[in-house]
Amino acid sequence: MPTYKHLFFDLDHTLWDFERNSAESLSEIYHTFELHNHGILSLGDFVKTFIEINTQLWADFDRGHIAHGFIRENRFRLVFEALNVDNLAVGKDMGEEYLRLLPQKAHLLDGAVELLDYCANKNYQLHIVTNGFDSIQASKMASSGIQQYFEHVITNEKAGAKKPDAQIFEFALRSANARSEESLMIGDNWEADIMGALRFGIDAAFYNPKSLKFEQTPTYDVQHLNELMSIL
Repeated sequence: MPTYKHLFFDLDHTLWDFERNSAESLSEIYHTFELHNHGILSLGDFVKTFIEINTQLWADFDRGHIAHGFIRENRFRLVFEALNVDNLAVGKDMGEEYLRLLPQKAHLLDGAVELLDYCANKNYQLHIVTNGFDSIQASKMASSGIQQYFEHVITNEKAGAKKPDAQIFEFALRSANARSEESLMIGDNWEADIMGALRFGIDAAFYNPKSLKFEQTPTYDVQHLNELMSIL
């Protein structure tokens, strides 16, 4: 088994519980903006539709089909369209409130803190590689109390590229003064995290709680974060 020195983590859906934190934020928005008075009668439908559309938008971003700004400016409009709501004037307020609330949420995925403590005690050098926004990701890490674990936080804004582009992995290694053969990428996104790292020559651990199957085999495939402790 390779001897790793540097561990590069994705943040959302890998350590930070995006679904739970987003659902809490959306619930607050639903009640604050009284969306039940605008034809959205089910909070559950609102949250479910948002998650589906937001997931697709981020997938489009990862593939280079849209820009960051498009996600911020259009996701709530697309949600309302999907819910057949045409009597709601959608301004920037709702999107801005979501971006204010979301990073304040602190829920982490099960086993995240235990894994980070384990890695820190083993003297691994830990870093984040994310396609998220600089300020938003920094707030998420501060709110959930994990910022102290990481030496570098690599974003597409800093690197001038996004996962799975080779440029962001090159930037990450250079920033950390790391070599590919002593590095491991850990993430939940098959294309952005796993294939991006493997194509660049970095081993990749696929956090795969739904046991998804792909043609190529990652270096490691785990269904729970605690499984990584037996690997590292």
